[in-house]
Amino acid sequence: MFNFTFNPLLTLLFFPLCGLFFLLIFIPDTKKNLIKVFSLLITSITFLISLFLWINFYESTSQFQFFTTYTVIPFFNINYTIGLDGISLFFILLSTFLINLCVLISWESPKFFVKEYFLCFLFLEFCLLQIFCVLDILLFYIFFESVLIPMFLIIGIWGSRERKIRAAFQFFLYTLVGSLFMLGAICFIYAIKGTTDLQILWFTNFPFSLQLILWILFFFGFAVKIPMFPFHIWLPEAHAEAPTAGSVILAGVLLKLGGYGFLRFSLPLFPYASLFFNPFVFILSLIAIVYGSLTTLRQIDLKKIIAYSSISHMGFVTLGIFSLNINGIEGSILLMLSHGLISSAMFFCIGILYDRYGSRILKYFNGLVQVMPLFTIFFMFFSFANISFPGTSSFIGELLILVGLSKISFSLVAFALLGVLFSASYAIWLLNRISFGTLNLFYLNQFQDISRREFWILLALSFLVLWLGIYPSSFLYEINFSTFNLFKHLSL
Repeated sequence: MFNFTFNPLLTLLFFPLCGLFFLLIFIPDTKKNLIKVFSLLITSITFLISLFLWINFYESTSQFQFFTTYTVIPFFNINYTIGLDGISLFFILLSTFLINLCVLISWESPKFFVKEYFLCFLFLEFCLLQIFCVLDILLFYIFFESVLIPMFLIIGIWGSRERKIRAAFQFFLYTLVGSLFMLGAICFIYAIKGTTDLQILWFTNFPFSLQLILWILFFFGFAVKIPMFPFHIWLPEAHAEAPTAGSVILAGVLLKLGGYGFLRFSLPLFPYASLFFNPFVFILSLIAIVYGSLTTLRQIDLKKIIAYSSISHMGFVTLGIFSLNINGIEGSILLMLSHGLISSAMFFCIGILYDRYGSRILKYFNGLVQVMPLFTIFFMFFSFANISFPGTSSFIGELLILVGLSKISFSLVAFALLGVLFSASYAIWLLNRISFGTLNLFYLNQFQDISRREFWILLALSFLVLWLGIYPSSFLYEINFSTFNLFKHLSL
């Protein structure tokens, strides 16, 4: 059933790389419009191929589909093995969709090094797709770290303010140092087992004491990427200095790499250690929820408000993952997908204001509903989606996580609900502060509502948020069997 002479997954994985080389070699730097159109064409075709994979995905199995393997280094028993299951499928779709939007978002923003800017996004897409499909832990690590290169350049070169170099290095060094611990664990696993093939290692029983050590080493690599408290220091600075498209892809996909790593590696490879450490993760997650929410309330930079709120939402995700039951894990996957859409939309809205008025300081914005009614409607919708309003995508994810936590302890549910209360506080406060009140004409005296391009981008994101919130079963069907397969490893 899964033998393909033509493997569409392989086409998907290498199509952005082919586009990158064509753009690099054949299109000159001076043809800026051609560069943009070609980049949009490549990312659009990549997104359509990912939709083709979804359409042809067989939902009633936990096996990896579109599976193929190639020998890379025979002497070291390292193979390039790829496959798609219900967990990775939607992260692939999220990545291809948001990269495509990033090209549209950046249609007018890069004023210099335009070709290099879009080359970074094509290379970033190539690395992200590999991360979600490769089934070898060493190759996963290589691609996992490769995303640092284009993001470092995007923040450091095309960032919006003078602190962009500092933010780029902070992002790079924090995430790199955390991942070095994981590299040590991977090398040790290869030394004792002679393979880095994930499907073989899933059925390898590591001694409990060894599981504890390896789990901690993997934890550092994934916790920095999410980022969990107290490894979050790099995130607000990176978001504040990144261009709008950089913030969108950073919040939309890169923050999900840590959660995906926990699901794909930490839980199935080290099930007993995951059970042993889940109180520790619960404590860090609850601190992140409360700390992220309270810190959000005292920010004056619009981007930092959304960045700190992301720390709080990702605290919910780690609570769901380490609840170690079906409801919590499926809820965490849905919440990651939802957060990828909503946070991307929120950062895009902030980017619209920054492009118009050259500032992100909160005190300058008042009463925008009077002069930017379309913008205010979308901003209100995404603000309510951000607080998990019923009918939006986050509501389903957080509800499943709370159901999963209720099977462990109602005290956990009570503390987690504090995050819901705080998120409502800062989201409604921000919405009221920006949209209503008296126009601040002393600072801002020229106004322009959203353009046609911005309208269609926000409309597409709104549609997906509503789809995931109203009809989540269309996503849960594919996720369900893969989650049961993961849960089987946890029940060893």
